[in-house]
Amino acid sequence: MILSLALDFATGCVALALLMCGWRLLKGPHLPDRILALDTMAVNAVALVFLLGIRWGTSLLFDAALIIAMLGFVSTVGLSRFLTRGDVME
Repeated sequence: MILSLALDFATGCVALALLMCGWRLLKGPHLPDRILALDTMAVNAVALVFLLGIRWGTSLLFDAALIIAMLGFVSTVGLSRFLTRGDVME
């Protein structure tokens, strides 16, 4: 009972955080704001997938969360390098 309520509350909070990051991604005044919003969305997506994995009791979603985390990190580094240098790889 308590775990179900805590999972519902946490899922709602993470979903709200995803919506707010999406707003910043669309309305960000500068490109670094948008990159930061995209990175935060990746972290929130990992948290949401973890919460759904706990709720549904499947380990497959934990593997998916790790893949999302790796892709989020690589995309943030790539976008940041492109923003600072103008290229991704030398």
